[in-house]
Amino acid sequence: MSPDPVVVTAYFHPLPGKREELLEALRIAIPGVHDEPGCLLYAIQEAPDGTIVMIEKWESEALLDEHGSSAAVAAAAPTFATALSSPVAVTRLRPIPIGDPVKGAL
Repeated sequence: MSPDPVVVTAYFHPLPGKREELLEALRIAIPGVHDEPGCLLYAIQEAPDGTIVMIEKWESEALLDEHGSSAAVAAAAPTFATALSSPVAVTRLRPIPIGDPVKGAL
């Protein structure tokens, strides 16, 4: 595991009519995640097709791994099981800063 920051994308595909249920679960969970050790960024976005995209940044892989078993994730998991058309697609990314150090990395 690396001590470098880790950027994560997570794609949520809500079932028809389940968008608001999914967003409510995220509204409840996100403040707790923001308070977790190592959380630098945890923000949701919406794609034109209705996909909810989470963009995350964690201080380290170890702290990201701890997040996976956090109370906030556990509380939202039942909604993920019933409101999504497919499992959450999660990708861990390593920054490659190029150019301006502020604009060239998350």
